[in-house]
Amino acid sequence: MSFDTIIRNGRWFDGTGAPSAVRNIGIRSGHVVAISPEPLDETDCPQVIDATDKWVMPGILDIHTHYDVEVLAGPSLSESLRHGVTTVMLGSCSLSTVHVGGVDAGDLFGRVEAIPRGHVIDVVDSHKTWTDCNGYVTALESLPLGPNLAAFIGHSDMRTAVMGLDRATRKDERPTAAEQSRMEQMLAEALDAGFVGMSSQQLLFDKIDGDTCRSRTLPSTYAKPRELRRLKSLLRRSGRVLQSGPDIQNPFNLVSQLAQSLGLFRSNLKTSLLSAADIKANPYSIAIMGPVARLVNKLGGNFRWQHLPVPFEVYADGIDLVVFEEFGSGAAALHLRDELERNELLRDEEYRRKFRKDYDNKFGVRVWHRDFFDARSSPVPTNPWSANRSAKSGRSGANCTRSTPSWTWCSSTAPRCGGAPRSPTTGRRCSRSWPAIPGSSSGSPTPARTCATWRSTTWDYGCFGTCATPSGRARRSCRSNRPCTGSPASSPTGTASMPVTCASGTAPTW
Repeated sequence: MSFDTIIRNGRWFDGTGAPSAVRNIGIRSGHVVAISPEPLDETDCPQVIDATDKWVMPGILDIHTHYDVEVLAGPSLSESLRHGVTTVMLGSCSLSTVHVGGVDAGDLFGRVEAIPRGHVIDVVDSHKTWTDCNGYVTALESLPLGPNLAAFIGHSDMRTAVMGLDRATRKDERPTAAEQSRMEQMLAEALDAGFVGMSSQQLLFDKIDGDTCRSRTLPSTYAKPRELRRLKSLLRRSGRVLQSGPDIQNPFNLVSQLAQSLGLFRSNLKTSLLSAADIKANPYSIAIMGPVARLVNKLGGNFRWQHLPVPFEVYADGIDLVVFEEFGSGAAALHLRDELERNELLRDEEYRRKFRKDYDNKFGVRVWHRDFFDARSSPVPTNPWSANRSAKSGRSGANCTRSTPSWTWCSSTAPRCGGAPRSPTTGRRCSRSWPAIPGSSSGSPTPARTCATWRSTTWDYGCFGTCATPSGRARRSCRSNRPCTGSPASSPTGTASMPVTCASGTAPTW
């Protein structure tokens, strides 16, 4: 039996939670066809990889990305491949580029994902050749892709294309019967074209960029229950997935998101919901998420939390970070596009009093725990006053303020575009048991993300190791079971590194 590739003497992790073992792997036509403790016949095999003291494992599936724009301009998505990710999901959080044009895409993606609006417009307008879902799939398949791709159709994408961004983001506007029918047709076409399902979003601090509808929430947040029910019914009938994020400040919205998965007198709805993160602002919420998911599934639902696999840091260029949208004074500053106007606002004493009041308010459900002692400044070598900054680099924002009275957060932000980079850790710790808990799916494992504010991940080596993988473009066949090899010791040039969970876990059934 001949092979295209043989991986020899690697420590094999099969992804099922079974104990690892040293194995020899035979690959033919992109598929694993042999796993043996004995040496394989290397006759006429063009590639033999010595994986001694390295790990061999299936590629990682990243179930939550916002690569919709980046995949058009840089289809290799090499930052994911470097971390062992071989399949990525597009179209999360109601955002996709299937139907909207460049300007609307810039308004939808720019502020929510911290991608420069002009860049989004240029990329979408210069690459868009499609007018429907089938054309979108064809366009993606024509690209020199790195990882495999799967996609959701974004609810905000459809709503904007049908109603126009202005009407789609007004509380007093509802889609007409014809517009509702058109959105359902778009969703049906997407499902027929092979989309995984639909993504929606109910989180109210994701805001729109641009001038016309600036600071309104995403279009999907304005959808009434009837609109959502009719779209979800298509997902139920077809057995596809709803990916969503609840309005965390409205407990009834979260309950309804859980209840919608139940199959009482109807098919259940496969639901993937953000997010089972151990948030510092709500340290006790993580304890109830597992039992809640198990209860919903026991009652006939098909529900998964999206679990962040590692604690992570977010780099904020001053106030340009989505968590500041949670409270009024932060949203007021981010509403101003002009940096000079924003800096003037940050210098205003009345504004600072409002900011301090919001910052000191620790009550209610929130994502950011509002503690500058848990943030540190980072050096900015291109900044004209970087010598001053480097002296304070690595110190917490609050400690900088304590030792230098003028070093308040607003003061450090105002003098430059964006302000002092900070890196607060929002995820508290990585739970070893979560990957094995029914009702959760590990997502967003790649530390390099399109969104600059999510671009750094603090790897918890108690839960994860880093291993090097052989370079090379991943094939796009989603049926292949391709391994990756690696070593915890190194990540040489031309190879990729990946997180490897040491906890046992079960793969999702859908």
